[in-house]
Amino acid sequence: MSSVSDLFSIALMQGFNGLSTFSVLLLMALGLAIIFGQMGVINMAHGEFLTLGAYTTYVLSEVSSRWAPWLSAYYFFLALALSFVIAAALGLMVEHLMIRHLYRRPLDSLLATWGLSLILQQAFRSTFGAREVSAKLPEWLMGSLEPTASIDIPINGLLVMGLTLTLTSGVFIALFKTRWGVRVRATTQNRAMSGAAGINTRRVDRLSFGLGCGLAGIAGAAFTTIGSTGPTSGSLYIVDTFLTVVFGGAESLIGTIASAFSIAQAQATTEFFLTGSMAKVLTLLAVILILMARPEGLFTLKVRR
Repeated sequence: MSSVSDLFSIALMQGFNGLSTFSVLLLMALGLAIIFGQMGVINMAHGEFLTLGAYTTYVLSEVSSRWAPWLSAYYFFLALALSFVIAAALGLMVEHLMIRHLYRRPLDSLLATWGLSLILQQAFRSTFGAREVSAKLPEWLMGSLEPTASIDIPINGLLVMGLTLTLTSGVFIALFKTRWGVRVRATTQNRAMSGAAGINTRRVDRLSFGLGCGLAGIAGAAFTTIGSTGPTSGSLYIVDTFLTVVFGGAESLIGTIASAFSIAQAQATTEFFLTGSMAKVLTLLAVILILMARPEGLFTLKVRR
């Protein structure tokens, strides 16, 4: 009986670890789903916006611990807002200087954003060094809840999941309950007709790219609670993020959520029995097989033609 109880506890905690990975992956995928699904831009530098948010959180933690100890307990909330603002501002600048010249040129956008990712990685390396750094979490984020003697649920994981639920709900409301969301969905389904109907598709593209990058910045702030940050931290997530968006259906928010949950839980479960690399290989193989049978992804928008 004891072994069955221990196995259940391990499975439960492993599932919770999968939910933590799901939360960060979903935050990344939400931004990329807006950029890739709505604009058709393959942004290979999307992971670097996560890194930017993570380093923003690290800098604020250092500032609060050295010069503003009174801020130490609350700096993380400021870091979330600042990570969004900085990442979104950089995204708007990148869209204006580079991306807007590459619409409907997917190969060129892929190569250009890949070059941008290398530039940003080197900028992070020159500024913060090649070694990974960790933000100092507030005291209230440390520790765990213990529903039973054999189950520990980290408080920081609960915060990340709560943050993900809040932001996902906000994006859902923005897309389906606001005029901006109507413009985005109309532009996604038929750009030419949307422009003819008076929608400024150029402005929709610009704001969508900035919002997608800002969400990646928030994902970076959340990432600091479960891992350390290095110059290439974001690039480790970019493949899984693209996989999530394509697997779920590039134009479907529900598909992105379902895909992120499926991939994160599959990796967390297989990692318990196999190595991390083998778990990724098996997960990728399963996704490829499903996409071969359903190339449009798990969910697609039904559009009258």
